[in-house]
Amino acid sequence: MDIEDIFVQFNPYGGRMEEISESETAFAHRGGNLFKALYRIQWSESEGGINATGRYVEMSRRLYNAMAPYASSNPREAFFNYRDLDVGSNESGETDFEVAKEYGAKYFRNNLMRLASVKAKIDPENFFKNEQSIPPLPTPPSH
Repeated sequence: MDIEDIFVQFNPYGGRMEEISESETAFAHRGGNLFKALYRIQWSESEGGINATGRYVEMSRRLYNAMAPYASSNPREAFFNYRDLDVGSNESGETDFEVAKEYGAKYFRNNLMRLASVKAKIDPENFFKNEQSIPPLPTPPSH
């Protein structure tokens, strides 16, 4: 396990990004954020199998905890293309709208309902999904 196995990438925010309202695009994380951070730790099973996996997972938890004071909180937010299952997720193959509202608020802030409405029009059967995808907005029961 070497320090070379840890990778942290910072993408700068600010500038013109802050002039665009978070509701104008699906990407809501504009004002007040200095950077987007990507943490990556890599290893191979040839480095010791399950023991190496445990060490590297622990290393990633330590890195994550060390960076926590510098990250968004209440709620913690995430960039959708940097999947973070710790912010919440549905079971594989499932899409519960109430569960999706939890992680969706962290990825899309106030844009989730609008995006779910679009998803209901484009993919009402929710064919394109993953553990953290936007679900189609449920239709209210008809009476």
